Amino acid sequence: MYISTKGRYGTKALFELAQHQGAGPVALREIAEKQGLSEHYLEQLVAPLRKAGLVNSVRGAQGGYMLARDPGEITVGDILRVLEGPVSPTECALETFELPGKCCLNPETCPDRDVWIKVRKSIEEVVDNITLADLVEESRRHTDKQLMYYI
Repeated sequence: MYISTKGRYGTKALFELAQHQGAGPVALREIAEKQGLSEHYLEQLVAPLRKAGLVNSVRGAQGGYMLARDPGEITVGDILRVLEGPVSPTECALETFELPGKCCLNPETCPDRDVWIKVRKSIEEVVDNITLADLVEESRRHTDKQLMYYI
């Protein structure tokens, strides 16, 4: 499975918002600068994230975006599903798969399908158990290691 720039950039943008949680709205320009992303592209990504209830927008001179929920309640899986769609390596591994013959002649007995379902479940297990709060904490640990001084 290939995660496109939508999923990667969306995760980076919400990570930036999580780092500023409680400090008010953050402008897309600032997110773009800090994360090295295109501001124009971020504008396209925040609309579905806002519609899905992951971010809120604030208008005005001091406006911008902020997380709609606590960073500990938003998972990487939430972000990926909004921006990328279902997390699955193949169509026949989707939970909602209902079209027999679309992937193979008999999906109910296809041994390959079982492999792809296990892959999908493994991916879901990982992305659904990593929150934005986890990403912020991991980033802080990396930063703390870089700032360590020895005498």
